[in-house]
Amino acid sequence: MTAHPLPRTLVSEIGRRLGERIRLCGWAKEVRGTDDPPAIVLRDHTGTAILVGTPLAGGDGALTDVTVESAVEATGTVTGARGHVEVALDHLRVAGGAAQPLPVTAASPLDERLDWRYLDLRHARNRLIFEVQTTAERAMRDFWHEQGFLEVHSPKLKPIPNKSGDQLFAVAYFGQRAWLAQSPQFYKQMAMAAGFDRVFEIGPVFRAQADPTARHDTEFTSVDIEMSWIDGLEDLLVHEEQLLCRVLGAVRDAHAPQISRWFSTDVRVPRMPFPRLSLAEAKKIVASTGWGVGGDADDLDAEGERRLAAHVAREHGHEFVFVTDYPDVSRPFYHMRCDEGSVETRSFDLLWKGLEITSGAQREHRYDRLVAQARARGVRVDVVHQYLDFFRYGCPPHGGFGLGLTRMLMSLFGVGDVREVTYLFRGPDRLSP
Repeated sequence: MTAHPLPRTLVSEIGRRLGERIRLCGWAKEVRGTDDPPAIVLRDHTGTAILVGTPLAGGDGALTDVTVESAVEATGTVTGARGHVEVALDHLRVAGGAAQPLPVTAASPLDERLDWRYLDLRHARNRLIFEVQTTAERAMRDFWHEQGFLEVHSPKLKPIPNKSGDQLFAVAYFGQRAWLAQSPQFYKQMAMAAGFDRVFEIGPVFRAQADPTARHDTEFTSVDIEMSWIDGLEDLLVHEEQLLCRVLGAVRDAHAPQISRWFSTDVRVPRMPFPRLSLAEAKKIVASTGWGVGGDADDLDAEGERRLAAHVAREHGHEFVFVTDYPDVSRPFYHMRCDEGSVETRSFDLLWKGLEITSGAQREHRYDRLVAQARARGVRVDVVHQYLDFFRYGCPPHGGFGLGLTRMLMSLFGVGDVREVTYLFRGPDRLSP
């Protein structure tokens, strides 16, 4: 490969390079062949620059022969001509020409844009989503590093299913059956039994959700933590409050103007503590709005969550609300009960702007009680014996939660479809690209 005489300059840097000869690399966002002189608007991931002049395009044609969205490399001198910064070209090379017409534009329907996702992601609005995601994950890791967490990477092929086995993908595995993990739950708890004390994982999980909805996907990124020696559920709630305040502060500081520009929403760092309501209290509030949440319902539906969030925003001025104390029938067998003989569990969901983004609980760490709860729920002890063995030889009180990364981004950006904030969406009707 031929060495370049000039290092690459990013568009965001050219204002500091007046009078200098530079090299830019990016895409031809616009070709202005009727301008005098002709011009190209070059876009890279930091912004756009106007290139003017009439050099040969790679030695094979004029500047006006360049097609929109071609990958181009340009050299020239930064000038302050005509009242704004431009680059007076002395050479332009088409590194990769773009066929015409383009199959999609920013105005195309979402399904069509997803078919050509790599073109869709060139738009600054869509790139911003993943810049924010990167900032958020870095803030999470920094926060956990300060608190002594270990990062783990649990297997995604499992010999036994989580929970009841519903909504799981079964795969052939060398003559036997395996399941794709719906969460790293069992292995997070194994880390507690191993004395790791505090762990986190950011990784893929899978859910065989057959009915397509705007907030579900079949493969997504889960953010999971587990903590030992907690005194109760409140420790988990406080931890997530602190985590989200740290994340939203980092996102606000790095991206607030761009988020406001492209998504017309403000990033607010919430005050602590977040409002807390038991499920029973939440159901009463939702019922008072005229929505039919039955007294025997063991969860809130999507509309109920939205109505509850609207109430909390109106009465408490808060975007977040913890809903706690779910009944055991709606939770996995390994959740700890609130009290002896209680049917309520030390569990919670966190709603942000009416969307559930987190589910968590204190776990039952006492072996005999855990076995009894498994049997009471019809879980075969012989099937989950390896999991139960984690608790036979001394396991501390512990708990944790799983946060859906794409759901967090949906709420942050104020978009109503998970496909918008997923790099490559997977659902029951989409397995490509």
